[in-house]
Amino acid sequence: MPRFNYPFVFLLLLLIPLFYVLRKLRIFSKPSFPIITADWNGQNFLWRKPLDYIAGFFSSFLFAVGYVCLVIALADPVITRQEKVYTSKGTDILFVLDASPSMTARDIAGGTRLEAAILSISTMVQEADGTGFGLVAMGSEAALLVPPTTDRRVFFDRLQWLSPGMLGDGTAIGEGISTAVYHLASSSSPKKCVVLLTDGENNAGRIHPETAARLVLEHDIVLYVLGVGTSGSVPIEYVDPTSGKVYSGYLESSFDSSVLERIAKEAGGRYFDIDSSGDLYTALASISASEQTVQSFYYKTAETSYYYVLLGISVIVFAVAWVLRRLYMGVYI
Repeated sequence: MPRFNYPFVFLLLLLIPLFYVLRKLRIFSKPSFPIITADWNGQNFLWRKPLDYIAGFFSSFLFAVGYVCLVIALADPVITRQEKVYTSKGTDILFVLDASPSMTARDIAGGTRLEAAILSISTMVQEADGTGFGLVAMGSEAALLVPPTTDRRVFFDRLQWLSPGMLGDGTAIGEGISTAVYHLASSSSPKKCVVLLTDGENNAGRIHPETAARLVLEHDIVLYVLGVGTSGSVPIEYVDPTSGKVYSGYLESSFDSSVLERIAKEAGGRYFDIDSSGDLYTALASISASEQTVQSFYYKTAETSYYYVLLGISVIVFAVAWVLRRLYMGVYI
């Protein structure tokens, strides 16, 4: 909730009406001297244009706004909030996300399979407080993009950075799972799991998926496999990240879930068949609920000061008002 460290500074706002009252009383009026113009044969005096009046009013308004922002800044506004600080580790979940070109097939809620996976993962991560999340990208090879972390900003940045074809046009399921196991094996978390999201069979890499599944079992890690996609003719559009060439048309998707089911069974895990965004959300929500663990925590009060933000706004508004008066109206104040 917002509060001010120096609320008494708001008394300075009383100077605004005081200033205008004194001007009405001509305390701050410029000195004037009467002159005789009977013999004046020059150009007639001209009234100021309406635009000049508008400019004068607007500049005065900007000066007032700048002054108000300055007073609020001097009052030092801060917003306080309660933050939950965990004193024990939660579950570590490492996503292995297929980034092969076939993941650009548009058969999940009108979007691509990869877009649907990224959106669903983002929702799950936002709702699972205290859980560490990591990301492995998988194509013809696999690479760790984010180790398990509770820093949501880092995770989301890398997740959004993921693009189809960045690791080749194959699907190395065995290497993807093995990479995840390698980075989870030494974790001290009470629960560890790998969530594989893919739309195809293993056709690349040097590690067989069933070998990787046995590694999962040996290291006491839970494996969830999500087979994303439908069978049949599916529209697809893919931009090759190397050449920039655009490929579009239809993909004859022959999704075989039996292979993925066998991998999940070998690791003692669970398989989910995904052909809609609803299935995807339900599967990830079920995984999140299953992998929850008891954690100890405490609350701390965090403050965010807006002093410099309002001070900067005040300086900018004052500068605009001064430029308007000096350059357009030809006066100094």
